[in-house]
Amino acid sequence: MRYIFVLLFSVTLFASTQEALSAYKNHEYKKAFTLYEQAAKSGDTTAQNALSYLYFNGIGVNKDQKEGLEWITKAAKSGDARAAYDLGMMYLIGENVQKDLKKAAKWLEAAADKGNTEAQFNLALMYFNGDGVKQDVNKAADLLEKAAKKGHTRAKQNVGRVYMQALNFKKAKYWLNENLKDGDVGAAALLKEIEAAHKEE
Repeated sequence: MRYIFVLLFSVTLFASTQEALSAYKNHEYKKAFTLYEQAAKSGDTTAQNALSYLYFNGIGVNKDQKEGLEWITKAAKSGDARAAYDLGMMYLIGENVQKDLKKAAKWLEAAADKGNTEAQFNLALMYFNGDGVKQDVNKAADLLEKAAKKGHTRAKQNVGRVYMQALNFKKAKYWLNENLKDGDVGAAALLKEIEAAHKEE
């Protein structure tokens, strides 16, 4: 399994600052920056996240990674799950910041706790591989299951396999059967392995 980073600073998320959003869509980037900055300074975490995006990419303002990092960190510390996820992934892959797996785990955990499925999936991979955290296959499986239950495709495809490695065959069978319904041919072979193992007991 590989880490999936969908950097969703997407302007469609910035519903709380509609005027800034309209300016952005109309390519009035300096106006958008000014409006987002005003909202960000007032504590709007969505605007803070947007502002960080503008700084990181030099849109409507001179590119400034330090400012970008300050604003996204501020949003994450204020409990914005999207910002925490984005910040965690930045530290995980070393984008806009120096790679730091411990900080990556910290912020992905914060986002995962708030139900962000992308964070749950990527944090699960960290626990599975022991990247920046103590390796814990059971924790990885539980995180994948949380994301899978919310419809995360990659999590659903892998959770049964990870539960197999965790020797939780009851849950492995459930999720592998779900994979089978989705046309996963490999799931059938794994289910046969589980049945064979049970017959030998």
